[in-house]
Amino acid sequence: MRINTDIKLDYDDVLIRPKRSEAPSRSTIILERECRFLNSGGSWKGLPIIASNMDTIGTFAMAKAIGPELITCIHKYYSIEKLIEFFGDDDHCKSTFFTIGIKDNEYDKLRELRKKTNVRHLCIDVANGYTKFFVDHVKRIRDCYPDMTIMAGNVVTPEMVQELLIAGAADIIKIGIGPGSVCTTRIMTGVGYPQLSAIIECADAAHGLKGYVCADGGCRTPGDVVKAFAAGADFVMLGGMLAGHDECVGDWVVENGQRVAMNFYGMSSEKAMNKYTGGMKDYRASEGKEASIPYKGEVSNTVLQISGGIRSACAYVGATSLKDLSKCTTFICCRRPSD
Repeated sequence: MRINTDIKLDYDDVLIRPKRSEAPSRSTIILERECRFLNSGGSWKGLPIIASNMDTIGTFAMAKAIGPELITCIHKYYSIEKLIEFFGDDDHCKSTFFTIGIKDNEYDKLRELRKKTNVRHLCIDVANGYTKFFVDHVKRIRDCYPDMTIMAGNVVTPEMVQELLIAGAADIIKIGIGPGSVCTTRIMTGVGYPQLSAIIECADAAHGLKGYVCADGGCRTPGDVVKAFAAGADFVMLGGMLAGHDECVGDWVVENGQRVAMNFYGMSSEKAMNKYTGGMKDYRASEGKEASIPYKGEVSNTVLQISGGIRSACAYVGATSLKDLSKCTTFICCRRPSD
């Protein structure tokens, strides 16, 4: 056993210091980023916000609503027939990732999908990205599909980011263990890492190897999204912030014929396990919870709020583009992590 006494920070522990600058108009700030992926040789261009691969969020309707400017990770529970129909349209492949885990049947679904469509982007998603099996699985898929852009995770430490990138296995590493709004991993297991520090440390490791990181979890407001980008995240994945919109699929609470709320749950919750894996196994505990999310209307309204917050933040620190935001950022600690 050892103790690391270095202070680690979360989004709520910091603010961004404004700076005197010849700030441009918010309207002239460039939010679009172009990413070129070393391992796959592919590229992507747009606003690097990703709709999570949760079954209520990562829907076909979400992808159609926010793409191709924003990315959607399509969840892994659609039938192969529906996936082939969706990805058969090449326009949908431009900013849409298909998701798999590490089970053989999910790999088989990927193989079938690749035979029938030109799907270009893949998210390999597990709760614990620290196992040798996971790393070998990502390498195996890279060997089979060298041209696919692969996002893999989740991890929170630089050494695992480096391992996945140096192996030539992944292009984007997903960062976050436990910060999600309906995730209870930290409560149930005591395992995790404050998300802001995880992004800073993992982004530093990835960028030195010409790789990219995606901050996954913990964003509750547009300001949190800004802090993730300012900390060095190349992409930010959102779940709870995109829940409750028309483009989501879930259990809606309806009053007088109108939607008023959506029942939102973590993918490691008992509800998700009952729905997809035949119930909770006797060797594990639930690491997710359920929450009620107010109805929010069309997702485009929330996207505008987020992009507007990013533009304002760039203007406050003198960044002319989202890409330059982290270079212009000075974080101020506004409370101790233990407070």
